[in-house]
Amino acid sequence: MIADGEEAGGRMDIQRARPEDAPIIRRIALDAYQPYIRRIGRKPAPMLADYPALVAAGKVWIRSEIAEIVGYIVLEEAEDALLVENVAVHPERHGEGHGRALLGFAEREARRRGLPRLALYTHAKMSENIGLYLALGWRETARRHEAGFDRVFFEKPAPGVAASSPNP
Repeated sequence: MIADGEEAGGRMDIQRARPEDAPIIRRIALDAYQPYIRRIGRKPAPMLADYPALVAAGKVWIRSEIAEIVGYIVLEEAEDALLVENVAVHPERHGEGHGRALLGFAEREARRRGLPRLALYTHAKMSENIGLYLALGWRETARRHEAGFDRVFFEKPAPGVAASSPNP
């Protein structure tokens, strides 16, 4: 378990998800992404994810307060980056800094793994996500239609990790 400080009146921890956490993670995904269905015209990809398989593969981390899971992040190594595949916080806990804490954890995890950068994407119609990522220092790198979604791609250097130089 990785202690992540005192926030919102209780102890917060980030730890790798366990198999018994998968139904709660799925419920958070459904609740968090439900408002976007009408906006984008279909269920966002995180609502369709196989959380038991992602948890079993060790790709999901949860943020919890005592025994309550308030959010999660799905991380996957991709080439020279740590990909933030998905990050979500239960809607009743929005605005408390949990999403930022999970993204901060991803930065520390990229550094721990020696990866020089982080990458993520969001749907082009999820404008509040785009604004948040830009405010947190992420740089937009591309926009493209992929897997049936209009996605905006971002990246950010991992703090304290030097980018590998190209071979001569």
